[in-house]
Amino acid sequence: MATYIQEQTGGDLYEIQPVTPYPEDYNECGDVALEERDNNARPEIQDLPADLFGYDTLFIGYPNWNADLPMPLYTFLEEYDLSGKTIIPFTTHGGSGFSRTIDTIAELEPDAQVEEDGLAISRNAVPDAEGEVTDWVSGLGI
Repeated sequence: MATYIQEQTGGDLYEIQPVTPYPEDYNECGDVALEERDNNARPEIQDLPADLFGYDTLFIGYPNWNADLPMPLYTFLEEYDLSGKTIIPFTTHGGSGFSRTIDTIAELEPDAQVEEDGLAISRNAVPDAEGEVTDWVSGLGI
């Protein structure tokens, strides 16, 4: 999804990755994610710009894990001040859509404009979602 958005907008693409990678096995990854959530962990993240000063609009994408943001995204949103920026969320999910994640982003970044019209796509539909993503980005008018 992020690549489709980047191709459409010409923006920069950064991946929010924890220093300690998640297991590649789906069930193991889910176990680690659930443990992090239960412990309110803030995994250290790597390879992001020192600041986001030059950006007015940020598309922030993430998987919806256990009806919540992944914990590295909490780290990101707590480390960066996105005041005055527009945040446009998009997510993949296993059936729960955004849950309350857009509200959570707005709570963590109260001085940013968080778009309510994000895009949520089932994880199983992502491989065939290019047209849907393209239409969504076009409809944003940016």
